[in-house]
Amino acid sequence: MTASNRHNDIKNIKILSSELTIWLRDSALPLWSTAGIYSQTKTSLDVIDLKTGAGLPVTRRARVVSRQIYSFLEGKKLGWTGPAEELATELYGWYTSTFLMPDGHYASCVDTNNTVTDTSFDLYNQSFSLFGFAKLAADLPACKTRASEHADKLLAHLMTAYRHPEAGFQEASPAKAPLCSNPHMHMFEACLAWEKVSSDSAWADLADEIAELALTRFIDPVSGGLREFFNSDWTPFDGDKGRVMEPGHQFEWAWLLTRWGQSRMDAGALIAARRLYDIAWTYGIDESRGVAFMALNDDFSVRDPMARLWGQTEWIKAAVALAEVSTGAERDAYLADIPEAVQALKVYFADVPAGLWRDKLSPDGTFVDEPAPASSLYHIVCAISELHDFAESL
Repeated sequence: MTASNRHNDIKNIKILSSELTIWLRDSALPLWSTAGIYSQTKTSLDVIDLKTGAGLPVTRRARVVSRQIYSFLEGKKLGWTGPAEELATELYGWYTSTFLMPDGHYASCVDTNNTVTDTSFDLYNQSFSLFGFAKLAADLPACKTRASEHADKLLAHLMTAYRHPEAGFQEASPAKAPLCSNPHMHMFEACLAWEKVSSDSAWADLADEIAELALTRFIDPVSGGLREFFNSDWTPFDGDKGRVMEPGHQFEWAWLLTRWGQSRMDAGALIAARRLYDIAWTYGIDESRGVAFMALNDDFSVRDPMARLWGQTEWIKAAVALAEVSTGAERDAYLADIPEAVQALKVYFADVPAGLWRDKLSPDGTFVDEPAPASSLYHIVCAISELHDFAESL
């Protein structure tokens, strides 16, 4: 790459970052903090109708509450002047009083009357609970003690009731297969967040354990691709399901392993992250649509060509993270990828009211007609935040 091309890429990254930050600050967060909040109880809604711009009274999922807490608080850091702290505090109070089950885990769903409709344990939801608590502890001093207590109690419950004998956690008690890498990825994310706000070494220890699990079990030792499903001994799940590899998760793990590898000065993690990125970029991007699609098989053939919004945000985050730790031609390549990843995300913002998005892009280039899901806001905010910080450093 010439110096001129590099300069143009950096200039473009700064422009795109500014555009996304303004869109988030002036359109998305104002909309989701009003239409996306049930006005009578100040609780979050899961979807907004694309035609009316109104929130819809559907079942509310646990994972969305924690994600919205993060999104509003992180949005404040990016310049949003809305009631971020008030909303986060109210959502936190609602979540811990409504979703917490007597045995110590957080339920999966409640209805619009705040009646729990799915009491089941889902490791994914517990991971996001810990992530949301970490954000509260980091950004709201008044909530730090209570959020830390809730996180400590949940982690203790997971260690007692769902601990895997080798490493990581079970998906149920008693144990059943398949085990999954995805909830561990978000547990990893939560541990890295807690490292920054807690003096308890348990968070760093668990982060190290999950990183090692990813490097030795989740990632195929031959291909370097990361699998989704496993038997009870952490070998690839039997049959066709054990072959699943998702480009979006290859990017997301690349982002997290880069962060962890940099903090631990672990060269092996950085090598693995670069390989994960290479697999997702080489085999998981549809050239005709310019977007990352849903799933590959373990031979990197296309398994599911549907392209969801969240995969594009993870492409942005991984490209940014690897650009930060790379030099020379390698850094230039990641810099060149960032605008392409941003353009892939912006595809989902086109032809809808400002601040909303589509979620599922079909192979024929048309979108599935459905409301905008609140769960995407976390992915979008995180990508915009990572890009913003990187652009500011250039």
